[in-house]
Amino acid sequence: MELKAVFWDLDGTLIDSEPLWHQGEIEIAHANGGEWNEDDGWAGSGTPVPDVARRMIAKGCTLSVEQIDVQLKRYVYESELKGLPWIDGVLDVLHALKDAGVPSMLVSTSPRPIVENVIRQSEGLFAGYVCGDDPVAHKPDPAPYLEAASRLGLSADDMPRCVVFEDSSSGLRSGVASGATVIAQTGWIRTDTSGLGQFLSIDSYDGIDAAALDVIVRRRLATR
Repeated sequence: MELKAVFWDLDGTLIDSEPLWHQGEIEIAHANGGEWNEDDGWAGSGTPVPDVARRMIAKGCTLSVEQIDVQLKRYVYESELKGLPWIDGVLDVLHALKDAGVPSMLVSTSPRPIVENVIRQSEGLFAGYVCGDDPVAHKPDPAPYLEAASRLGLSADDMPRCVVFEDSSSGLRSGVASGATVIAQTGWIRTDTSGLGQFLSIDSYDGIDAAALDVIVRRRLATR
């Protein structure tokens, strides 16, 4: 098998959590003098929380960037503690990869408590993770994916044999810059992420397992 590892973004790729983030933004903004709606939330999808916070402040929220950052991450964390909104079919893919001996790594800019909650609720399906609290540059820099590979004992030369699942523009750029075989998940995001260098785009996990991903990697290697 050519496939070495699979690296997973979190929001919109593993779990359908964007609605949680957006509801938190709405509640925080409205409680603090601001205007915010679901369309505003989608406009900021895939961007760092401080960037979203600055947009909220520009629309009247009286909190500081730091206060919004803390409150929003706490809102999402507490919501996800009650149960994760796994995307349809993704757990089957993770199980198939583990059964085939292919490690999965979670690579997210979310803070450590959110990421570790996902790791706990996945019941051993991940070999490890890189999170936003780790001392590496954030997406769209390739550093998080290269760090994840390093933690598996893989090098930059191995990246074409690794699959990255991403949904946001910054995440896709990160995966592409790392050299990985990047698959864009378009089923749970509303922004246009076409033309960002991904090898393939999908809108569900139907038909995706370790063998299918190995075929995709082999196709990608054949085009190099």
